[in-house]
Amino acid sequence: MILDMHGIYKAFGANEVLKDVHFSLKGGEICALLGENGAGKSTLMNILGGVLPADAGEIDIDGKPVTFHNPAESLGAGIGFIHQELNLINDLAVYENMFIGRELKRKNGLLDADRMIRETQAVFDRMNLDLNPRSMVRDLDASYKQIVEISRALMMNASLIIMDEPTSSLTGPEIERVFDMMRMLRDQGVGIVFISHKLKEVMQICDRYFILRDGRLVAEGNVADVNTDDLARFMVGHDIRTMKLQRRHDTAHEVLRVDHLTDSSSFRDISFSVRAGEVLGVTGLLGDGRSELFQAIIGAGSEYTGQVFFEGQPVKVHSTTQAVELGIGYLPRNRKENGIIKDMNILENGSIVTWPRIARFGFINRKLQNQVFDTQVKSLQIKLERKTDLITSLSGGNQQKVVLAKWLATQPRLLILDNPTQGVDVGAKEEIYDIILNLADSGVAVLVLSSEAQEIIRVCDRALVMYHGALQGEVTGEAMNEHDIMRLATGASLN
Repeated sequence: MILDMHGIYKAFGANEVLKDVHFSLKGGEICALLGENGAGKSTLMNILGGVLPADAGEIDIDGKPVTFHNPAESLGAGIGFIHQELNLINDLAVYENMFIGRELKRKNGLLDADRMIRETQAVFDRMNLDLNPRSMVRDLDASYKQIVEISRALMMNASLIIMDEPTSSLTGPEIERVFDMMRMLRDQGVGIVFISHKLKEVMQICDRYFILRDGRLVAEGNVADVNTDDLARFMVGHDIRTMKLQRRHDTAHEVLRVDHLTDSSSFRDISFSVRAGEVLGVTGLLGDGRSELFQAIIGAGSEYTGQVFFEGQPVKVHSTTQAVELGIGYLPRNRKENGIIKDMNILENGSIVTWPRIARFGFINRKLQNQVFDTQVKSLQIKLERKTDLITSLSGGNQQKVVLAKWLATQPRLLILDNPTQGVDVGAKEEIYDIILNLADSGVAVLVLSSEAQEIIRVCDRALVMYHGALQGEVTGEAMNEHDIMRLATGASLN
């Protein structure tokens, strides 16, 4: 398949989202579509996927103009769209998900499970996948769920697959598994559009790139001719800082100390402390137990043995409500599943944690609610149209800022940030890093949980590295580099 989109224009009222954009792709290549949140990437791909009509411009496939009025027509032309939020049903088997909405039936009207299993297995065989069609989707890790989505697109004869942030929720080994699948598809002549904010991954997997900024195409070319700094500069229009964010600070009193924390399965014999004004990183690989450890500390995880001290006093937190009352905030790792409430508006999402504090006789003080949130909007530079719009109307970076806002409104003394820049663009990352450092400068103790070694190095004063539920070591100063962090994260020592 050869795709050529040219002169694409799209506006929503007075808001021009795409302005004379062109984009091309041929079978057997992986092409990165890049840009900050709100640059127009999703709108362009929604036009290609038949979700939205273009106001002007043309789409040509193999030299012939086409128009898609709905996603079914786009899929019928050989274009598969794998959205960032996977469309799988956990309580169904893999083969049932592969055929959902187009189930095969026998002559008597009953489902032909045997035939669906055979056809699913045929697709898996084509891709050399060791995956049982009868497996339940809920038992698969995130990478295999992505692969099932890819397989479903191939079963529908897709020659071009759009992958929107396919690695945003994956660990390192899971990402490699998906990349292996993408390379195999490329070798088989399938074209792939790769939408991502992870520029290192673009350099690793993509052949060409297109970059949008403010609805216009600002750069395109071969990935081999650029580096990550070039791509970041094209995306935001100026150079991006890449050095460690140095700052002068004097850590004051100890805010949190844990001694010999152990649970039944996820972590064991964990001891560390963090002081006011300090940014402490916690990193590792798949299964390191860091999320489970801190969920237990704030009363949202498993029971543990050992002792937690907060502000010098022994505590046993039994609920997140108690954690908030103590002065502990926790931003969870998966924003879409655990950070936002999709059916609520921006204001409600940004203030929900403070409702007990601003309510009287069961009624929320709306004036105070708005005042507190407006302060956070200004402080965090949250870009929004109306506070009453749904939270899902915002870009990923601004959604993450709203999640931050609700915790900052509680004025925490300890803030735990689990994967704080997941699914946000390079510009929004820099803004979040500045927010973290400003919090520390104001005396808040900040814990940053992240699998990205570069993120840990850039923003943290020191870092703990976990391996299979245990603390493998601590890095600081010159030892705070990707090589030493990876050695510890894989079970080695620095000696």
